[in-house]
Amino acid sequence: MTEAWTWHGGNLAAAKRHFGGDDWIDLSTGINPLPWPGAERMAINWQRLPDGNALAELETVAAAFFGVAPGHVCAVPGTEIGLRMAGRLIGGEARHAVPSYRTHGEMIAGNLAATDAEIAVWDGTIILANPNNPDGRAHAPEALDALMATRGDTGWLLVDEAFADCDPALSLASRIADDRRLLVFRSFGKFFGLAGVRLGFVLGPEPFLRELRAMLGAWPLSAAAIAIGTAAYADGEWIAATRRRLSGQAAALDATLADAGYPPRGACPLFRLIETEAVPALFDRLARRAILTRPFADQPHWLRFGLPADEQALARLADALADG
Repeated sequence: MTEAWTWHGGNLAAAKRHFGGDDWIDLSTGINPLPWPGAERMAINWQRLPDGNALAELETVAAAFFGVAPGHVCAVPGTEIGLRMAGRLIGGEARHAVPSYRTHGEMIAGNLAATDAEIAVWDGTIILANPNNPDGRAHAPEALDALMATRGDTGWLLVDEAFADCDPALSLASRIADDRRLLVFRSFGKFFGLAGVRLGFVLGPEPFLRELRAMLGAWPLSAAAIAIGTAAYADGEWIAATRRRLSGQAAALDATLADAGYPPRGACPLFRLIETEAVPALFDRLARRAILTRPFADQPHWLRFGLPADEQALARLADALADG
């Protein structure tokens, strides 16, 4: 397996070049395979700079979705950028929980990987994801409350909630306050299935967000990101239906993997992880059946599966898993 597939998901072009074929099923990402349907119908004015009032409206609508006051929400052009900018503002030493996103280890210079036991006794800045990627492990908010209470005078708790839209009960958004060193990062692209919009949010104390806005400048988002995000976050009917649908799709994927002899792990309905010594051969076998999954260079016994979009895709996966 090459770095083309172990660095991040979604590199379908490399898979097509290497394995051939056109009718691919991309299960290498944790992105909703059935995206919010309104984006294609929206008229975007590409001749004008994004409007400041429209940006404020996006943050207000998103804040209602997150369950936090609008003043504690700052929209950014993708969570990746938000994480890195926040890390630059905080600085100092930090510990990031592993396994998780590569960005977590890069966003603060004095930042070391740490186990759960090491994080429990560290009183400085902590970076973690909830739910976590790639294992899908979820932390109860009460456990994170206890962790936040042990931060020192300069330590922050930074929680990447890129997958929390599926289960809002996991979120710490309601804990955000000006006197609390807590930052929460939210992603638009995963739950709404529109990663190409490049939209994310940093939730935190208003003084911190003022510094972040100064770094972002006058026009941090495109007009398209503002318009699409505002409409999607206001679509309560689609959001509720999607949460129900994702739960059912995840259960179907669980059954398919278990039936093939691969017990799945994870609490996030957008992906599942399996552990087997046969990962290299399994990845290759699935790819030769035009199904792309996500292997990991540092965990060669792990393979992550995103959700098949429909019953036909799930059946193709089941057939490929059985054809061993």
